Amino acid sequence: MRIRVFYHDHCFDGAASAAYFSRFVEGSFYPAAEFVFTGLAHRASQLFDSDLFDGDENAIVDFKYSADPRLTWWFDHHQSAFLTPEDAEHYRRNPSERKLYDPSFKSCTFFIATVAAGRWGYTAPDLEELVRWANIIDGAQYPDARTAVELGEPAMKLTLVIESAKGSDIVHRIIRWMRHLPLAGIMEQPEIRPLFEELYARHLQSIDLIRARAVEDDGVIWFDLTGLDLEGYNKFIPYYLFPNSTYTVSVSPSSFRTKISVGSNPWAPRPPQHNLASICERYGGGGHPRVGAISFETGALEKARRVAAEIVRELKR
Repeated sequence: MRIRVFYHDHCFDGAASAAYFSRFVEGSFYPAAEFVFTGLAHRASQLFDSDLFDGDENAIVDFKYSADPRLTWWFDHHQSAFLTPEDAEHYRRNPSERKLYDPSFKSCTFFIATVAAGRWGYTAPDLEELVRWANIIDGAQYPDARTAVELGEPAMKLTLVIESAKGSDIVHRIIRWMRHLPLAGIMEQPEIRPLFEELYARHLQSIDLIRARAVEDDGVIWFDLTGLDLEGYNKFIPYYLFPNSTYTVSVSPSSFRTKISVGSNPWAPRPPQHNLASICERYGGGGHPRVGAISFETGALEKARRVAAEIVRELKR
């Protein structure tokens, strides 16, 4: 039995969801299964390649729904879980105990663990640490911005590696380690420790780069990372630098897209009033009510800047 597991790439909750899901399916259904992991990223086209679903069973965790009949498992918790109204309708018309959606969960990992225990009686006590940290990280449940930026815990260090490492190979190894090792044990793997040190140095540099480019006005932080060779950044840095802000809007080009990130300050003195996923959905993106993103084609900088400016004006209102 060969099971292909698609997960949200370069995301701690995505990797943790793949690890927990594969343990659950192995323990409850297919003890001798071979698991193949494939990371998915939000792109301008947001289309699934029909050749991807090549497993005896195919699963998507922590990512958008597909109506492909070869998809046998699906778990997601994002507000923007469907690419099209047709996909949403397909999901409603084809109920399955193995294809489940609940945006009330802070992490997909906890969603999978809850369903696996309640519906199939499966638990994995040795993965409780993984589930707990997935909820903290994906739900931004840190006590303050300083904790989120200074990366003191093994899970937070591992998040930096997952989010910032080039390619998906190292994430696949981390997923396999997550299935059985404590997070501190993963951090001590010879492939991980030196990579973390390199990425942490870049993380510290990114704080200075964002400080130099960011402007805060009426509770909204805005910056453009074009030309800085910086693919991604710790999304709590803006609130570390501007603790009285409410929202962040940024533009960041990468090798495969031009991305607008829209976020809200979990510790804001003025609580967020806008649903950011709904705002992003209007431009073809999505996410959660408190954090979202939009992906445009590579090189679409002027379009991204125009849309970002529109969102900034809306958030200031």
